[in-house]
Amino acid sequence: MSKLENPVQMAVIGAAHGIKGELRVKTFTGDPLALADYGPLYAKDGRAFHINDIRPAGTVVVVRFKGIGDRNAAEALAGTELFVDRSVLPDDGEEDEFYHADLIGLDVRDDTGVIGKVVAVHNFGGGDILDVTLAGRKGVLIPFTQAAVPHVSIADGFVEINPMAAGLVEDEEDGTALGRSGFDPKGRPRGPKDAGGNR
Repeated sequence: MSKLENPVQMAVIGAAHGIKGELRVKTFTGDPLALADYGPLYAKDGRAFHINDIRPAGTVVVVRFKGIGDRNAAEALAGTELFVDRSVLPDDGEEDEFYHADLIGLDVRDDTGVIGKVVAVHNFGGGDILDVTLAGRKGVLIPFTQAAVPHVSIADGFVEINPMAAGLVEDEEDGTALGRSGFDPKGRPRGPKDAGGNR
């Protein structure tokens, strides 16, 4: 992405749609159709993608990109992440509004001080999740909810978490360690033996 100084991911290309080169695209914009308003989109390798046509299709949009005219060309693009430079995005939001890209790199604090850093923001369909490194533990996932992350300060460079709501400390009522390796495989239902279970 040599053309973009401060890339912000706007979408990811999914499967081909039909035989004329159209593609299903998952957008990360408030209005999915607004993807066409940002000008060319860029892949990590620097390729530019210009949108010729866009229309809604359930939870995604169907896009026809300039120069992609058949299903084979469309299929080759599956999984391509699309970015724009931060400079083309509006900065007229409220104080409590920000882009996911703004969260990456922020310190993670609790009532004891800085305990980690935000390395990514994911959304697998159930809401936004912060991917955080905490004191040597990689890949700790924290739900990005008001309860788990009550305060975000982009200007001061941190997010504040509630360790109990984030699932990082023991629940004092039942003594279980939420988010820690307290998984008990013997306590998990396995299903009937004739269905492949070992119960």
